[in-house]
Amino acid sequence: MFYDNNANRLRKEILMRVARAHFTKEPADMLDRIPMAMRPKRSEPSRCCIHKDRAVLKYRCMAALGFSVEDETDELKPISAYYAEAARRTKAVAPALTVIDEACSACVTSRYSATNACRGCIARSCESACPKDAIEFRDGQARLNPDKCVNCGLCMKACPYHAIIRIPIPCEEACPVGAITKDEATGRETIDHDKCTYCGKCLRECPFAAISDLSQMIDVLQALKGGKAVALVAPSAARQLPGSLPQLVTALKQLGFTHVVEVAEGADETARHESEEWAEKMGAGERFMTTSCCPAYIETVEKHLPGMKPFVSHTPTPMGFSAAKVRRADPESVTVFIGPCIAKRVEAAKNPEVDYVLTFEELGAMLVGARIDVLECTDSPADSFAHREGRGFAASGGVTRAIQATAPAKAALKPLLVDGIDRKMLSQMRVWANKSCSGNFVEVMSCTGGCIAGPGTVGNPNTARKQLDSSLEKSPSMVAAPLIEASCGTD
Repeated sequence: MFYDNNANRLRKEILMRVARAHFTKEPADMLDRIPMAMRPKRSEPSRCCIHKDRAVLKYRCMAALGFSVEDETDELKPISAYYAEAARRTKAVAPALTVIDEACSACVTSRYSATNACRGCIARSCESACPKDAIEFRDGQARLNPDKCVNCGLCMKACPYHAIIRIPIPCEEACPVGAITKDEATGRETIDHDKCTYCGKCLRECPFAAISDLSQMIDVLQALKGGKAVALVAPSAARQLPGSLPQLVTALKQLGFTHVVEVAEGADETARHESEEWAEKMGAGERFMTTSCCPAYIETVEKHLPGMKPFVSHTPTPMGFSAAKVRRADPESVTVFIGPCIAKRVEAAKNPEVDYVLTFEELGAMLVGARIDVLECTDSPADSFAHREGRGFAASGGVTRAIQATAPAKAALKPLLVDGIDRKMLSQMRVWANKSCSGNFVEVMSCTGGCIAGPGTVGNPNTARKQLDSSLEKSPSMVAAPLIEASCGTD
C-alpha cells in the first residue's frame, strides 16, 4: 500500500520546516513560528480550534527534534529551546515511538455497528446468527446492544445487505503484537515499549498522525559539520527521491557527507555468509533457518517468538557489514545509515559501528532544507561496489534469490517467504518453530513488499519495485550463472 495521504504529508512537512530552519542564520525564530505558519489566524482548523492544532504541531516538531511528548516538563518551553538542546547532543536519542496525546482522537473501541443500510428484513439473519441475543430491532432497523455484543462478527457475515460493519481502531489493527492499546482513564492510545517491535505500522496507519518516531535528523546535521560523516545508503533507495543513485551520491556529498557507500555491498557479504551458514546448519541436521536482515523481525523474535530464536541466522546484516568496513578504513568516521526503516534505529543502538539512522523521509527533508535538487546534480560513483544480489535485498524475495545464487550447486534449498508480519503470520511461525516447516530457508520481511515499502519511504512501492528490477538487470552478478527465480510462498 502507498501511504500518500494528508496525515503522512503533514509529517513530511514538519520535517522539511525543521530542516529548513536549521539552514538559516537564525533558526530559533523560524522554528518557534512553525505552528503559526502552518495554522495562521482565521485558517480552517483540523480539530476543534486553531489553538489545539498549534499545540499538536509543536509536539510534532518536538518529535522531529528527537523528543517525545513524555519529555515535556514545561509547556511554555519553546521549540527553539528543544532545538538548542538537540544540537548539543553527542549521541543518538534512544529509539522510540511516541503517541501525541493531543493529536490522538481517542477512537472508540473496535466494535460492530448496524448502519442505516439495514432493510429490517423478515429473515433477520443477523438476529439468528448472534449467539448472545445482542441484536435488537427498533424502528424497523437492527441495533447492536454493546452490553451484550462480544464482537464475534457473525451478524456481519450473515447480513445479506452488508448493513453491519466493523469499526476498527486503525493503529491497534495494524500492530501485529498488541503493543498499542487504549488507556482506560483517557481513552487515548499508549505504546507498551516492552512489546513494541518498531515496525512502524501504527505510525503509518493512524489517520490523525498522532504517532511519531523520534528523529535523529538534527544529530546528523550537526555531525555533518565535523567533516567525517559517511552515508550508508540502503538498497531500497530506488525511486525514493527524484534522480538516479549516482545523482543522489552527488547530492549527499553536497550535503556534507565525505563518502557514500551502497549498503548493497554489505548485502553481498550477508548473502555469502548466510548461504554458508545455511549449508552448515542443514548439514548439522537443523530443520530450517530464517534470515536476520529485518530488525523488526528480530525484535519480534526477541519479544514474542522465543521458539524461533534457534532458527534465526547469526550472520550480520548488510548495515552491519557496511558500517564495520567503513570503521576499519577510518575509526574516527561517523556512520549514518539511510533507509526506509525506523526499526534500524533499534539495530543501530545495539551496534557500536553505526552512529545514526535516517529515513528517506528525513533525508528528503534535509535536501529540501539545504536547497539541493537531486535532479540537477551530476553523476558521481559511490565509494563501494555492489552486485545484483545485494541490491535485490530491497524487495521481498531478494534475499532468497541471493542465497540461491550463492548456495552450493546441489543445495536442496526449499525457500519460504514471509511477505509481511501480521497476527496470522505470528501464529504460523509458532507452528514452524514448535512443529514443522515445509521449507528449510525462510526469508522474513516485516513490511509487505519488503524494504521498498517501509514506514520511512516516500516513493510508491510499485514504482520503486519496477525501478529496482530495471537496475538489477543492469547490475553485475556475484556469480557467472544467472539467478534462479525464487519459488517463495507460505504454508
